[in-house]
Amino acid sequence: MYTIGSWTCIFLIICSMQSVCNCCDWIRHHYGHLSAEYLSLLDQMGGDITEQEAPVFFPELLYRRIDDAKVKTIILTFHTIYQITKLFDGNMKAVIWDKKKLDDFLNILERQFENLKSCVSPAEKPERRLKRYFKKLNRKNYSAQAWELIRKETKHHLQRLDIFKAKMH
Repeated sequence: MYTIGSWTCIFLIICSMQSVCNCCDWIRHHYGHLSAEYLSLLDQMGGDITEQEAPVFFPELLYRRIDDAKVKTIILTFHTIYQITKLFDGNMKAVIWDKKKLDDFLNILERQFENLKSCVSPAEKPERRLKRYFKKLNRKNYSAQAWELIRKETKHHLQRLDIFKAKMH
């Protein structure tokens, strides 16, 4: 016979599986739309994306290591979006971007982050290289030029995440 503890355990397992399924459904049906929106806003909120190279190397190796493993892709996406939201939480007085489009971009990014949060266990820690990369990128002088480099790097990351999302399905 099953005890109350056994039934509770079975119930929790079923509930946790349901949240993973809902998350996957959300990624499948909503991630791409929001992603297209914030990438468009990122382009529109300022002038042309700078051609200047950032003084911090893009973590190509980290992205190459993520294969078709859906869980790893979701974890990388979650932590990357989190790091981007932290990056844009700095001193933005020198920014010359369209304020409304910037706010819309950040709101959509935050919405994407909140929805991804249900897909990732709190025990999942971000890749050290990713944290280090964003920490170095955040050592900016808060000038308009520095923010343009950050906008360029942000776009690069978000486009890369779209590629991973496309491979998931």
